[in-house]
Parts: sequence; structure tokens; C-alpha cells
Amino acid sequence: MIITLTIVRYPKYSIPFAILSMALFRLPLWLTQGITFWKLLGCGKNGSFDIQPDLTQWGLLAVWEKEEDFNRFQQNSFLQKWWKVFTKNQWTVVCQAYESHGKWDGKNPFHTHVTDKNYQGKIAVLTRASIRLSKLKGFWSNVPQVASNLQQAKGFITSIGIGEMPFIRQATFSIWESLDDVKQFAYRQREHADVIKRTRKEDWYSEELFARFIPIRIEGNLNEKPILDYTNATA
Repeated sequence: MIITLTIVRYPKYSIPFAILSMALFRLPLWLTQGITFWKLLGCGKNGSFDIQPDLTQWGLLAVWEKEEDFNRFQQNSFLQKWWKVFTKNQWTVVCQAYESHGKWDGKNPFHTHVTDKNYQGKIAVLTRASIRLSKLKGFWSNVPQVASNLQQAKGFITSIGIGEMPFIRQATFSIWESLDDVKQFAYRQREHADVIKRTRKEDWYSEELFARFIPIRIEGNLNEKPILDYTNATA
């Protein structure tokens, strides 16, 4: 099993084609061989949970039975042909699942984990939640401080704010230099640790999932910049 996240950016004049693609892509994805889970995603503007959508940037998160299935998709799919015509840059990260807990649409799609718990290297993190309507104010009031701290955290490389539904179903995908850096931010950075405690105490989420991945390959341009062209020979 491998996990891929592809982020594409459309020119402003192509935004209508970006929005249209969210409907058109569903049938080809349902028919794609070797794909076991997928989500078409919108993006926030500032690299984390963001109340302001970026209508020029869109994403696809997918789980594949084998890397060969994804490679075939990259070469021959309707989505790739569409992106080649209408987008101006594309960024893709290919990962193995390291560990995960929680649910996404009632299941954990990243259930097959890497057995090597001594892994040392770059790590990707997905934090995803469905926010209760009654807790939206509390959630969004805490986002700016946490997002600011994320950008300044030791070992932080980059992040993308993604989501299935504005305001309610939100996620952040981030890449770090090491697992120790992730743990330092998640559990020992005071503001972030306090927010985690509040989410539990006040029951902000109707569903949540937290996953860590080992990046195998990263290529392309994110926000029109080459972000970490990378191949992990040990993954």
C-alpha cells in the first residue's frame, strides 16, 4: 500500500475548470484500477487549516494497492491529461504509512503500517477532523496561533491546508525533518498541546484521524516553488 497527495495550481482564469473538475473527476476515480481510497480536496491559503479557500489550488489524496498502480495513473489517467492542459504546476508526495489512528468516513484507510519503528528520516503528518457545528467558533479562534507556531517550529519543512468541505471538514498535511521534531511540536509546544487538550475536553470533533507517513518520493512545484525534490532510498 502507498499513499499519494497531489496538489495542482490553476491559473486564475482557469478557476471555473478547477471547480468543474471536482465533479468530473469522480467517475474516472471510481473506475481507476488499484485505488482503494481517494478524496478530492480544496486548499487553504496559508499552509494549514484556513478559513479562506485558495480557489487556484486543489488536491487529490489517494491510497493505492501498489506503487505500479499509481505510476500507471500518472502516465495514463484522465486527471493527468486534464491537469496537463489546465494547470500551471503540480506537486506530488508518495508515501508509505508509518502509523495512524482514528477514522475517515468511518474507516482508517491507512491500516497497513511500516514495521520498522527505528526509522530515522523525514516524516509526513496528516491531521484531519470533522468539526462539530457547535464547536466551529472555538476551533477557528485557535487556528491562527497554532498555524503561526507551526511555521516557526524546529524541523518544519512545509505544509498544505486541505479539506473536503469549507469550515467543517479540514485537514493539514505537513512534512518534517524527523519524527522527534513532530513530537516536539505536537506534545511539548505549549500552545499546541493546550489546543489538543481542549479538543478532547470540549469534544470539538465528530470524527478525527491522525496519521504519519514515510515520504518515498517528492517532486514538482508547490506554490510555484520546488519544495523538497526528494527520493528516500531506505523507504
